[in-house]
Amino acid sequence: MKTNLLTTIAAALLTMIPMQAQKCLTLEELLGGGNHYWQLQPENKHTAWWGNTLLETTPEEVTDLMTGKTLLTVEELNEWAGEKLVHSGHNLTFPYPTSPYVLVETPKKRELIDFTTHKIVWGQMTPPEAKNQDWNAISRHLAYTVQGNLLIQTCEGEIQKVSEDGSTDGSEDIVYGQSVHRDEFGIVKGTFWSKDGQKLAFYRMDQSMVPSYPQVDITERISTPYIDKYPMAGEASHRVTVGIYDVQKRKTTYLKLVGEAEDYHTNLSWAPDGKTLYIFELNRAQNDMRLVAYDTETGEASKPLLQEKSEKYVEPLHGLTFLPWDNTKAVIQSQQDGFNHLYLATIGKDGRITLDQLTKGNWVVQELVGFDKKNKNILYLSNESDLRKKCLYALNLKTRKTKQLGTQEGVHQVTLSEDGTKALDRYSSPDVPRSINLIDTKTGKGKNLLTAKDPWKENGYDIPEITSGSIKAADGKTDLYYRMVKPVNFDGNKKYPTVVYVYGGPHAHNVQASWHWQMRGWEAYMAGKGYLLFILDNRGSEWRGRDFEQATYLHLGDIEMQDQMEGVNYLKSLPYVDSERIGVHGWSYGGFMTTNLMCSYPETFKVGVAGGPVIDWKYYEVMYGERYMSTPQKNPEGYEKSSLLGKAKNLKGRLQIIFGYNDPTCVPQHTLSFVRACIDAGTQPDLFTYPGDGHNMAGRDQIHLHERITRYFEDYLKPQQ
Repeated sequence: MKTNLLTTIAAALLTMIPMQAQKCLTLEELLGGGNHYWQLQPENKHTAWWGNTLLETTPEEVTDLMTGKTLLTVEELNEWAGEKLVHSGHNLTFPYPTSPYVLVETPKKRELIDFTTHKIVWGQMTPPEAKNQDWNAISRHLAYTVQGNLLIQTCEGEIQKVSEDGSTDGSEDIVYGQSVHRDEFGIVKGTFWSKDGQKLAFYRMDQSMVPSYPQVDITERISTPYIDKYPMAGEASHRVTVGIYDVQKRKTTYLKLVGEAEDYHTNLSWAPDGKTLYIFELNRAQNDMRLVAYDTETGEASKPLLQEKSEKYVEPLHGLTFLPWDNTKAVIQSQQDGFNHLYLATIGKDGRITLDQLTKGNWVVQELVGFDKKNKNILYLSNESDLRKKCLYALNLKTRKTKQLGTQEGVHQVTLSEDGTKALDRYSSPDVPRSINLIDTKTGKGKNLLTAKDPWKENGYDIPEITSGSIKAADGKTDLYYRMVKPVNFDGNKKYPTVVYVYGGPHAHNVQASWHWQMRGWEAYMAGKGYLLFILDNRGSEWRGRDFEQATYLHLGDIEMQDQMEGVNYLKSLPYVDSERIGVHGWSYGGFMTTNLMCSYPETFKVGVAGGPVIDWKYYEVMYGERYMSTPQKNPEGYEKSSLLGKAKNLKGRLQIIFGYNDPTCVPQHTLSFVRACIDAGTQPDLFTYPGDGHNMAGRDQIHLHERITRYFEDYLKPQQ
């Protein structure tokens, strides 16, 4: 009796002691546009390779990481330049492996400074209107564009005009030297120097037949329209040609491209001797790919060296990478056996190519890193040990044996020394924010340069429990991986409102074995507010092979939703998930999925926030849309079924749609058409827009956006207190 009384008194006293306040992460600390974002990032080392020497660059200086010797300071560099050009060592590069030159680049000039003699060895002013700059370190020539035209500034400073008929009136009808095919097929730029920098391959794009989507600039006193050339699925597409400009001869040769006018010309690759340009060419239907070699002097084409066809689609993403020690052999990437793998292409004297498969298995090569020239090894990153990982491997071309380098944990990013005998390996794993290691690519032995502590734990923040697991897809046999973020101070006896974050489309994944299982900052923020977050990579997403990604062909949204609903069924089986309070959020393809789920399963999802959504695939661009859906003319049933306009009448829960007012990727017509359909059907979505923003919000707009998203779930999903 006495013991019970004392226990009661003690318990009463404890209730009088104030609980320590939670220290939850804020959007300012979690998102890139936040004022305190960089303060809570893992410790880092900024590095650069100078030949086979690994350098550490800081805002103040550059040092040899192995010896600790300082090569130069920013203060010294500015003294040698005779003016204050450099503000941080992070901006410096060392383009010549055997010469002590540092490249200083500013918006106005480029200079090479010898850091042993302290003298400027070369310099050049940058033309003030130059865009899409492409500088070649060997020739020191600069290719650039001004409006629609392409020009070259030679190393001596002479300006050579490659084109003069490019559009200068803002119409963008004719464009030279810029990225084409709307950045699909691995294309990110429009100029390609030969190895010696004396010849330039370039794209010429004719968009005159492509309709102009009307965008509006509201920053003017009177709002003004501007042009966004946007080829929609099934409509006219732009036409691309490829030219070769010889700087020394001042001559342009246009390649005599084979195939049809609307074919795609992708992954331009120079032969080491500069005499041949290889192009992976794809028909508009994207089911017939050919590798064609072009004579850069005459423009004449070879017969197709390789050909790959598919009943669905073929998607070339990588060019030829020639072996540094043998100009007759190159590495090609292909998923012709169902998974992206490496092949050795041997180019015979007759120009024909034979292929030899180098890697094989039910996993994918995620990146060709480069070559160990000394030991004749190919270095690549793959997920062969775990489909959620990305680890480094060395393949010896002579023995064909593969060796895993560094740790098998996590997701790795790797750069190589000039001869490839050393690798700088940066990785993170679910429990390691960042680890930086220098690895011998022959032996696999490494030296740890940094293993960062968890800055969230070090600063006393409340961190949610983050786990990863798998469930079966709707087909009952395919494993799908998920990430679950539990609320801070999770209590298994409570029921929590749950938000499904979704993307679901090709060329993306949300779950990998990096820090916190790739958790987004907003998820941690929501966990701090008492939500459970669930993220599932459905069939159709990347890194799982051809058939996994192509499962959604011609009927986007169906398979993906079926798999996501398997995830929801799993959630409903958990005692701590409030099945009456399930929300969904996603952006871009995830916005399409969010809207689709809200309208297809209105009894399941109470609240949704859809960002920049595709609403009807016939409004989306030719290259991406036709790859997965064919054309509206050939696949009318698929387009009709995947359109969300007819589903607007099913909306019951609270749906907020957010989009960039000047979105050039998923044009505003999508969202506005859905709002109109909802008005006609008598359903009530909410709408918010970001004037001046494109497909994604950057800077401070990120903070505003995610606070907006959070408030919507707080208002309509969270239990009322």
